[in-house]
Amino acid sequence: MGGLKDELLKAIWHAFTALDLDHSGKVSKSQLKVLSHNLCTVLKVPHDPVALEEHFRDDDEGPVSNQGYMPYLNKFILEKVQDNFDKIEFNRMCWTLCVKKNLTKSPLLIVEEDAFKIWVIFNFLSEDKYPLIIVPEEIEYLLKKLTEVMGGGWQKEQFEDYKVNFDGSKEGLSAWELIELIGNGQFSKGMDRQTVSMAINEVFNELILDVLKQGYMMKKGHRRKNWTERWFVLKPNLISYYVSEDLNDKKGDIVLDENCCVESLPDKDGKKCLFLIKCLDKTFEISASDKKKKQEWIQAIHSTLHLLKLGSPPPHKEARQRRKELRRKLLAEQEELERQMKELQAANENKQQELETVRKKLEEAASRAAEEEKKRLQTQVELQARFSSELEREKLIRQQMEEQVAQKSSELEQYLQRVRELEAMYLKLQEALEDERQARQDEEMVRKLQARLLEEESSKRAELEKWHLVQQQAIASTEAEKQELEHERTEKERALQEAMAQLAQLELERKQALEQYEGVKKKLEMAASMTKSWKDKVAHHEGLIRLIEPGSKSPHLITNWGPAAFTQAELEEREKNWKGKKTTE
Repeated sequence: MGGLKDELLKAIWHAFTALDLDHSGKVSKSQLKVLSHNLCTVLKVPHDPVALEEHFRDDDEGPVSNQGYMPYLNKFILEKVQDNFDKIEFNRMCWTLCVKKNLTKSPLLIVEEDAFKIWVIFNFLSEDKYPLIIVPEEIEYLLKKLTEVMGGGWQKEQFEDYKVNFDGSKEGLSAWELIELIGNGQFSKGMDRQTVSMAINEVFNELILDVLKQGYMMKKGHRRKNWTERWFVLKPNLISYYVSEDLNDKKGDIVLDENCCVESLPDKDGKKCLFLIKCLDKTFEISASDKKKKQEWIQAIHSTLHLLKLGSPPPHKEARQRRKELRRKLLAEQEELERQMKELQAANENKQQELETVRKKLEEAASRAAEEEKKRLQTQVELQARFSSELEREKLIRQQMEEQVAQKSSELEQYLQRVRELEAMYLKLQEALEDERQARQDEEMVRKLQARLLEEESSKRAELEKWHLVQQQAIASTEAEKQELEHERTEKERALQEAMAQLAQLELERKQALEQYEGVKKKLEMAASMTKSWKDKVAHHEGLIRLIEPGSKSPHLITNWGPAAFTQAELEEREKNWKGKKTTE
């Protein structure tokens, strides 16, 4: 009953919309009273004028909207409708109210009766929402069906082009746009009016009148047993037969139910292509024009009986319901997809915002890193400059020390040469040579001490240079190690200071060694002087050896070789002679 109510509401909606002359969405109460009376008449519903007057009796004489009219329409008309009214008469009443206002004035290839049938088909195929429209899928279904009935080929590419050029702001066509589309012959080129009208009528019979099959066949009478040609019309629950196809003179019905069956019969009595329809109370023998027609009718009746047993609707209604369910499913999937797309878009926007935030943070971090890198490089440059200056100073000090060591070495070599000459000259003076050897040993010790000090100084310098290289490498390391490097640099600077202190200590020790060296040198000079004096004395006395005599009671001079063998006066005299000779030389 719900499906019948929905179908009735579509035609009533057209009528209500036609009464809305100023397109305000409202209709005057007097017009609605007339419409209600006409609906009750064609739907065979008892008319209750009192309820009508009660429903619309109030102080407001203004028009009523569709929503305001629906409660009365549902309660007093649609809920009382039974399936015993003439659907064509009902549709024609609603058509009469809306055709003059809406049908195009442009010349069409179809007559008004064909337009009425297209309008009824539109109500059958349109979507269950208002304002009523027919979607492109149903338009394609209807046009394809009309083309097949007319015997033409379906022009799929042409319809695809039509869909491409379809107004994107609309979801489908109205009834009047559909009538104009079919009436202008865009999809029936090469077909005459009669062919188009015949096709519309056949599709109308199938979709609206539930005509599953129709055609002329011979029927055997029950009383006279004669064969008469009749026009048979197969519907979901009965087969009606008429005198002719104009359906004016109906001769009877074959009511179909679960107890009926159809069987093929062999040819007999000069009749061919026979089949039998068995019902509970009667049996009907029918002869088709040929075997193909016979098989088609048997198959159609068999399919109809099968649907009756299953309680299923006619094929075209079931197909329409499947298409609607498929569209609803696709729409739900599309809405779900759009919802997911919106969620993805929202998530994408959130991600974009997060990425933008991360990008800004990265830019800030990069800016900070660049600033820190700039400071680090500046610090590194300053440290490199400072260490370079220190290294240059150390190199200068080292060069000066090396020059001093070279000078001292040269002096020491000269001194050793003089010592070697003294050794050659005074081979016989064992005691003087012993003192001189002792002095040379002292000098060698001092030289080794000086060499050790120089070696220690060189190792300290190498260590300093190594620390300086490590410090440069530490400066080139990552910023994350900066604090640790700073600490290590502090430690190394402290070590450097300790090394400098040790270097200063070594310098002090070197100075002390030099002082000892000077002392030893002085001793050597004294020894050389005394040796030379001894040589002069020996030469003066020409090798004579002085006899040992008792010494003087006055204090004796003490030399490195023991008590002197001469007096102070003799020593002064010898010194004076030695200085004179040295001056003459």
